[in-house]
Amino acid sequence: MIDLHLHLDGSVSPEIILKIALKEHIALPTYDASQLSSFLTCPKHCDSLNEYLTKFALPGQVMQTKYGLYEVTYDLIHRLDQQGILYAEIRFAPQLHTHQGLSQKQVIEAVLEGVKQGMKDFRIRVQIILCCMRGQDNHEENLETVRLAKVFLHQGVCALDLAGAEALYPTSSFQNEFALAKQLNIPFTIHAGEADSARSIRDAISFGAQRIGHGIHAQEDPELMTLLAEKKIGLEMCPTSNLQTKAIQTLDEYPLRTFLKQGILATVNTDNTTVSDTTLKREFELLEKEYQLTQEEKKQLYQNAIEIAFLSPKEKEQLRKEMKL
Repeated sequence: MIDLHLHLDGSVSPEIILKIALKEHIALPTYDASQLSSFLTCPKHCDSLNEYLTKFALPGQVMQTKYGLYEVTYDLIHRLDQQGILYAEIRFAPQLHTHQGLSQKQVIEAVLEGVKQGMKDFRIRVQIILCCMRGQDNHEENLETVRLAKVFLHQGVCALDLAGAEALYPTSSFQNEFALAKQLNIPFTIHAGEADSARSIRDAISFGAQRIGHGIHAQEDPELMTLLAEKKIGLEMCPTSNLQTKAIQTLDEYPLRTFLKQGILATVNTDNTTVSDTTLKREFELLEKEYQLTQEEKKQLYQNAIEIAFLSPKEKEQLRKEMKL
């Protein structure tokens, strides 16, 4: 299986938080790993996106040192390997992990060390996507992230992203960041059409996005769906997360099948394995049980994931062989 939309800070296990906290003397609300889950995982019937986002606070506390970043990354890669993931693109925002003095460059290096060791020890292949953040006063930090993506491109980093509160900070406000990314030939995906309208997706495409994170509201714009299909712009969809954040109310209204029928390269991903208490296997089981996902659709989703992955044609062909597609 392949997971293309996976946030590092939303996928930190209680056990690794406890390990880091004890070593670095970080105060926790409880030192029982089983009880820590309630501070990390959103309930199945989440009230809102705001409640969902509160679950990122605790992981952020243990991801401010080289040790913490390495441990969190290595542990996630180990768990993904155990779940049968062959290839994953893990994303995070370096600027969120500089509160104790690390530079963005040091943050990226620590995560890449975890990736390097994880790939050495396990079968899985992993690349990193660096996220710029939606915000008011972080333009310089975002530009630094873009420049560092160029430094580490093809050395563990494969792309850029834009994450954060989409409704509060419209995609159109981040043209400068992605103009620079385009100038530097850095591929990028953008979270769009999750908490904002189809217009957000159009803005992302105008910047040059090769993929869209979530993209649910594309269903409101038939011309946009045609454009996504024609330009082969992939959609990174995350069913459980989309339900929890109220991007959709029920799976009955999920546009995944609509997108597939339109020839759009839609994929299924986890988003945040800990916050959403999920795995990629569980995402597909949910769709098979409650959305009547067919085996033919499932195979198409696997093929789409390979096609839109930030990999070379040779690497994609190797994945097809491994997945027998």
